[in-house]
Amino acid sequence: MDTTAWQLWLIAAIVLGALEIKLSGFVTLWLAVGALMASLMAGAGLGLNSQLFAFTLVSGALFGASRTIFKNVFMRNAVHLKTGVEAMLGQEAVVTEALADGQGGTVRINGELWMARSLSGPLPEGERVTVEQIEGLKLWVRRPSASNEVALQQPARRKKKENEGWD
Repeated sequence: MDTTAWQLWLIAAIVLGALEIKLSGFVTLWLAVGALMASLMAGAGLGLNSQLFAFTLVSGALFGASRTIFKNVFMRNAVHLKTGVEAMLGQEAVVTEALADGQGGTVRINGELWMARSLSGPLPEGERVTVEQIEGLKLWVRRPSASNEVALQQPARRKKKENEGWD
């Protein structure tokens, strides 16, 4: 048994572990674990090729699986943060250029001007609206009260259908 090889791998594992404490990337941690495995392989009397193979295999597998491990273990209860266009759905905007039937206008949302179309009839300048859907660079908006009315009317229609046997 070659005592210097396992000691060198153990020193490498300790140095890489100390680097992981100093750095924050979870990269050198996996290299440290791979060096520890190579140290065990050297302690068992296996050759340099086996030690390098174990180091590479363990380090690579842990590095590749780390995203999945962290996502499934540490991030399972995390809330998805909506950004960009996805974040605008359901937000309020202010009409800056009147929206007429069949014609678009302009709304201001998050300090930006967007082309918009109305889903609830003509809307005068200055009215607050809710973004219902996004199609390319155009927002489809409606009065907040109109979206509530539609939500309240839909269950009534379903009950009527159920009573008449349409379902």
